Amino acid sequence: DMTKSMVKPKNILLTLKEHNANSSTTMKQVYYARYAYRSSTRDNNTEMRQLMKLLEQDQYIHWHKLKDEDVVRDIFRSHPNAVKLTNACNLVFLVNSTYKTNIYRLPLLDIVGVTLTGMTFSTAFAYLVGEHINNVVWALEWFRGIFLRRDVIPQVIVIDKDAALMNAVKTVLFESTNLLCQFHIDKNVKAKCKTLVGQKNTWDYVMEA
Repeated sequence: DMTKSMVKPKNILLTLKEHNANSSTTMKQVYYARYAYRSSTRDNNTEMRQLMKLLEQDQYIHWHKLKDEDVVRDIFRSHPNAVKLTNACNLVFLVNSTYKTNIYRLPLLDIVGVTLTGMTFSTAFAYLVGEHINNVVWALEWFRGIFLRRDVIPQVIVIDKDAALMNAVKTVLFESTNLLCQFHIDKNVKAKCKTLVGQKNTWDYVMEA
């Protein structure tokens, strides 16, 4: 019931222990039970067919690429409410790719918008079969496609220094201003410059600057 209500695993375990102090349930068992429940709701559908079914059911805007007519290679999705926000707040977008941290070992391209009050919202996600420029270009073309007006484009795109992503932005969103993420700049400075500075008070001064 808690899984169905989108309760996080750690909170499920905490609730079980609160209701039964002698419970010996472990986090691993919670994950297994959640997996078994979700598998039972799929009937005989594969995970991909179930995903497609849910995307249609919740009216997501989505596109995918096929290999040999039956294997999904790349998939792009955006929620209808996210599309509305994207068109209303189209000034700044952050684009980043997580590197194979999911169970499918695939890159996940995450596009995040920024509202006029500085809040962020998820615009779209794309699972990509590889971190190649043609895969990223495909995803960014669909991202551009969710704008309702052809003359409206993102004013600023913020990315990390990923070569494929940088080249894809130049290809698809060449009118936008492309900035590098300050977080990644700071991270690179910390990784590469600390041994060159030496004294701690000097290093603190450098990091403040």
